[in-house]
Amino acid sequence: MSEDLLYQTEVKAAVRAAYSTIGSGGGEPVARRLYTEEQLAGLPAGAIAWALGVGNPVLHAGLRPGETVLDLGSGGGIDTILAAREVGPAGRAIGIDLLDEMVERARGHAREAGVEHWTEFRRGEMEDIPLPDASVDVVISNGVINLSPRKSRVLAEIHRVLRPGGRMCVADLTVEDDLPPEVLTSDAAWAG
Repeated sequence: MSEDLLYQTEVKAAVRAAYSTIGSGGGEPVARRLYTEEQLAGLPAGAIAWALGVGNPVLHAGLRPGETVLDLGSGGGIDTILAAREVGPAGRAIGIDLLDEMVERARGHAREAGVEHWTEFRRGEMEDIPLPDASVDVVISNGVINLSPRKSRVLAEIHRVLRPGGRMCVADLTVEDDLPPEVLTSDAAWAG
């Protein structure tokens, strides 16, 4: 048996624990900072309340009607719902999240937004995306890839599920300097 030098099990447990205990997302202040008024119009209050992202990948993804979009780390569903609006009923929006609670919450928000017939939420891990090869046109993600201890594995999975000519649009956090050991070993830092 090989030793897990990346502490993947511990990191995933810390992320799972952090996100399963929060009572809500960043809410309207975060949503108003990241999304346009047109995007927010008609969104369910719950989807806005659970906004946890760091950017607006849907705005920059160039989504077209009929495309299939995968949202990695879909959380409460705000980006998946916005993507579903862009691709319309001829397309498909799929959200993947680590937590069953988020998947259920997002399904309810999609139903309330009226996009449930072409929107799907699944429980899954971004290092092992539960979709077939070459099955999506666009992958979006909003502040989630940074939570993985195996970012190269996430990117390999994105490549695997994208169709030839597919694209990705990611909003995320990066670190440009070395972090002190107390931050590198902090569960809160990994989950935050």
